[in-house]
Amino acid sequence: MSLRSSRGARSPRAGRATSHRAADRRPVETAGVESAAEAAVATTDGEGAGAPWYSEGLRFECTQCGNCCSGPPGAVWFTPQEADLMARELGLATTEFLERYTRRVGARRSLKELKIDGRFDCVFLDRSSRPGKAICGIYRARPSQCRSWPWWPEVVESPESWAETKRRTPCPGMDAGPVHPLVEITIGLTGA
Repeated sequence: MSLRSSRGARSPRAGRATSHRAADRRPVETAGVESAAEAAVATTDGEGAGAPWYSEGLRFECTQCGNCCSGPPGAVWFTPQEADLMARELGLATTEFLERYTRRVGARRSLKELKIDGRFDCVFLDRSSRPGKAICGIYRARPSQCRSWPWWPEVVESPESWAETKRRTPCPGMDAGPVHPLVEITIGLTGA
């Protein structure tokens, strides 16, 4: 699974989009709870009823391999506000950014891809600046779809979906590095 999707929905690769794309996420509706993250934690406290399989947290650390930003053709969706931020990061007017770095997919826009060695890399994936690493050329302004990887509903749905995503991406950072607590994962899932 990558950050891109082949059908407008996230694929089982790493970070490219599917029906659970960040731009389509809505905060969890809560009554008297300050955030969606607090709501999720509130529903899992107590006797464990409703506790997700990852309630003790999950290990993840980005290794800058670039696998989540490459693979089969897909889509990286973004909001108009994110387009403005990416354009500003590059020192461009939003219209110029959209013309140079995005493509129309139906009624929406996605970041362009470059076919390199049989893979489709995000236009901003830089494999040459740091030997052995793949870095994002707009990291500080990357879309929420990218920021929320790997905390996507279809990735954390079950231990099996987590393992399958780790295998298919492949993502060496999954099950490595520090433990991310339930609250942090929930924030990634809800965009809260």
